[in-house]
Amino acid sequence: MEIKLPSLGEGADSGTVVNIFVKEGESIRKDQPILDLENEKAVASIPATAEGVVARIYVKVGDKLSVGQRILSLAGGVADSTHAPDSPSTVPTVVAHETNSDVGGETAAADEEPEFQASAAPAAAPSLRKLAHDLGIDLNRIRGSERGGRIVMADLRAYFQRLQKLAEQPRPKAKEQLPSKPTQERIDFSQWGPITSKSLSPLRQVISRRMAENWNAVPHVTQFDEADVTALQELRKKHAPAFEQQGVRLTLTPFVLKAVAATLQKHPVFNSSLDEANSEIVLKQYFHIGIAVDTEGGLIVPVIRNVDQKNLRELSKELEDLAQKARDRKVSADELKGGSFTISNQGGIGGAHFTPIVNKPEVAILGLGRSAWKPVVRENQIVSRLMLPLALSYDHRVIDGGAAARFMVDLVKAVESVKEDVLRA
Repeated sequence: MEIKLPSLGEGADSGTVVNIFVKEGESIRKDQPILDLENEKAVASIPATAEGVVARIYVKVGDKLSVGQRILSLAGGVADSTHAPDSPSTVPTVVAHETNSDVGGETAAADEEPEFQASAAPAAAPSLRKLAHDLGIDLNRIRGSERGGRIVMADLRAYFQRLQKLAEQPRPKAKEQLPSKPTQERIDFSQWGPITSKSLSPLRQVISRRMAENWNAVPHVTQFDEADVTALQELRKKHAPAFEQQGVRLTLTPFVLKAVAATLQKHPVFNSSLDEANSEIVLKQYFHIGIAVDTEGGLIVPVIRNVDQKNLRELSKELEDLAQKARDRKVSADELKGGSFTISNQGGIGGAHFTPIVNKPEVAILGLGRSAWKPVVRENQIVSRLMLPLALSYDHRVIDGGAAARFMVDLVKAVESVKEDVLRA
């Protein structure tokens, strides 16, 4: 009996082994975690699909696995022949492959089919096998989504949709006419002194690719300003102990979230996406705001949904929970998708203004620096005020400079005019 890597979800068909929990000769039970697999945005725990004694382990830490690849073999185990769908307790954590995936995504050329090829006869119901036979479909080319790679009707339907998309793609020009990717020069840095090299993690590879894509695809402009948060900081300090008694830490970020949601309602184009395929601007009626979290592996952006409908206590709690899940690499795929605007807050680290990169397919992102006391003029008097640096980067294809300036003016006003009533909501 061999245990193979199951399908982890749409777009998550491979990963890198980061932990192995079993040894050869050890008895394992069904649904027991056997290894951790890192796939770009998260770490998934892979359970055993059968019980028995581990006869041989075919992988080691650092190996890259693909769906259907064998992990280990069992002696004396009983194979799972029920093919029942995974229960919620045994489904591997879904691994996100993108942060707010681009509309449409990449597809193969029109004359190509998906490259998946089953290594053994796939499991499927007799009625589905007959349907596939009547339609001339080779089930070996379909990746099953149920336990053990079992193929269900949804998989067959998805396969047809994928073929249809491929057929609709324009046929590429001859290879000699296509621009070739420039060859990256390999430099031997050791000729100038000692060096240390380490491989890019799957997460860092995704961040690198996404940042390059976003920077090259979006014409960026960044609008800078500052907000006086002196009164807001006093308000936060006044109510922070009451929040802490309820197990919630009150920071400035929830206040800014509420201010951003209110400003987005006044300026809906900042809460939109550009649908290039149909030459349309998609204005979203929801306010799902992504929060960039700095983790050891790199930047992860979980999304807080319906910010406009939540109070400060709910936002504070959700912020704390999502940030911890992101740092532990336990955030789910759904929690990384569907954002309509993003906030990148470097205030806890330091620094002032910076130029955040728009998180495509969103059209704007707000950067927050560290608040600092500065001398400012108020009613012809120089006074000391706590000033918060703001940096709004936006997609110039959708948003003009005048609109960005007006957005920033209203955002500063919203941040500076927060009243105590907001804490009672």
